[in-house]
Amino acid sequence: MAEQQIADAAESVRQPEKGPSEWGQAVAALVVVGGLAALLLSGTFQQKSSDPEPAECHTSDDARPSKPVSGVQLCTALNRADLPTLLGTPTEYAMNASGNESMGTWADGTKTVTPEAEVQLSTYSVKLSTSDDDIPVVEMAGFLGSSAQNRTIGGHPAVLYSDRTIALNFNLGGGKIDTGPGGIARSLLVAKDTKDGGGFYEVSIWRQDDVVPDDLALLRVAETVLPTVPDWTAG
Repeated sequence: MAEQQIADAAESVRQPEKGPSEWGQAVAALVVVGGLAALLLSGTFQQKSSDPEPAECHTSDDARPSKPVSGVQLCTALNRADLPTLLGTPTEYAMNASGNESMGTWADGTKTVTPEAEVQLSTYSVKLSTSDDDIPVVEMAGFLGSSAQNRTIGGHPAVLYSDRTIALNFNLGGGKIDTGPGGIARSLLVAKDTKDGGGFYEVSIWRQDDVVPDDLALLRVAETVLPTVPDWTAG
């Protein structure tokens, strides 16, 4: 189902090709997380680059409330003052910060709400989401490719894996969008409880320059941020 959603999303934005001179320079990245998570445009609130103050968390007007944790709560946990240091870019600051709930529909008509947050810096973008899927994280490793690695974060079973982002090119004049391959995203699926009884958090990072992200940066973010999420269970 997730693969079909991704294909449908790509089809909905596919437009006839235009020459490079006809396209604006605005580019965003979407993370395709192993067919397990929804697509999220990077950032919904733009901070001027000349402003020395980091962006505050923002949510869209139509965000749907979610229990036990909301997208805004995830954004508050992620958009911390030391996030640039955790990422290894201490002189940077958050330019975009957003928290929302995305709605997905399964083949049987069941609707699910996924709280998610994203913070964008000059070098990195970071995404945090949570799911109530009842599949144990250790079982998901088998669906994420041969490079997936089992890890432990705060006593919780976790899986580290890679995926590609999708680059979106926006025509600033005509409002049309073209898609193409992006860079590598590194992601961690972390079980919601130490017994891996179902449900997980996902932390993903990717770079604006398409260089492969630093795994140590991802691990530092996950180990520091997840214990501050309201429904986190200490190991």
